[in-house]
Amino acid sequence: MSYRRELEKYRDLDEDKILGALTEEELRTLENELDELDPDNALLPAGLRQKDQTTKAPTGPFKRDELLDHLEKQAKEFKDREDLVPYTGEKRGKVWVPKKKPMDPVLESVTLEPELEEALANASDAELCDIAAILGMHTLMSNQQYYQALGSSSIVNKEGLNSVIKPTQYKPVPDEQPNSTDVEETLERIKNNDPKLEDVNLNNIRNIPIPTLKAYAEALKENSYVKKFSIVGTRSNDPVAYALAEMLKVNKVLKTLNVESNFISGAGILRLVEALPHNTSLVELKIDNQSQPLGNKVEMEIVSMLEKNATLLKFGYHFTQQGPRLRASNAMMNNNDLVRKRRLADLTGPIIPKCRSGI
Repeated sequence: MSYRRELEKYRDLDEDKILGALTEEELRTLENELDELDPDNALLPAGLRQKDQTTKAPTGPFKRDELLDHLEKQAKEFKDREDLVPYTGEKRGKVWVPKKKPMDPVLESVTLEPELEEALANASDAELCDIAAILGMHTLMSNQQYYQALGSSSIVNKEGLNSVIKPTQYKPVPDEQPNSTDVEETLERIKNNDPKLEDVNLNNIRNIPIPTLKAYAEALKENSYVKKFSIVGTRSNDPVAYALAEMLKVNKVLKTLNVESNFISGAGILRLVEALPHNTSLVELKIDNQSQPLGNKVEMEIVSMLEKNATLLKFGYHFTQQGPRLRASNAMMNNNDLVRKRRLADLTGPIIPKCRSGI
């Protein structure tokens, strides 16, 4: 309470009157005392981390070129310090002589026939390298040198045993040519049911809008000639997969559908596979290499649908688990076996599940 009583006497003070009575030097001192600076804050400029205590007037604006010229001139005028011991170029001390490696006593005791010793003494590095390869000393050379010496009757290791191992030079493979398919023109041909258009390849065309891809699926519902449809690497997503699933329920001509390397999730893939029982023409479906893994649950549901399908002959997907992989492989083998039996029996028409028994 006593502290509060002491503060009561400052409540009615007139700050403006007090500041007006201060001199310029007292105001500058008060300003320096009120500055809240943080000298340890590296994010602030140097001028804000410490008080400005300079009293010298500025000499003018900053000129970088003039400052560099001044520093260079000052450095040239400054005399270098003289060496305590002047350099004369005289060599001092002993000359270094490398030590001779001691000879292995086992190698000294080895004696060969005079003709062999003379041949080895006069052999070049390339010839010694080939001899080492023939004798099986593959640790003395690179694999490329070793196998070249074994597969040739002439000297091929021209660089010798001490050669630097170089990588195998492969022929450059040219980049794949960009897809030249006209997206809008092809879509119109599908809508017009062009009989000459049987293979639609939109692979790696990444600027196709999603509505355009859905329009392709809608156009394929009424088309009677397109047998192959591929949209690999077109950034297709679930709405495109849903549209293709609805198309499969209606289309009776399409035989191959490829949607690999896209952004279709497990829900979109399931919708495609669930449409297979309503389609009797599709024989090949490729869905591998999507942006995210499908998961074990989705793979099990895919396998269950494949086992109920009797028309699909090729299914392009790498299962992560051995169980679904084996079941899917067996389903495809059974479907191919049904086709073989029907071909031998000369049957026509759609394949139905009762054919699994050979009827």
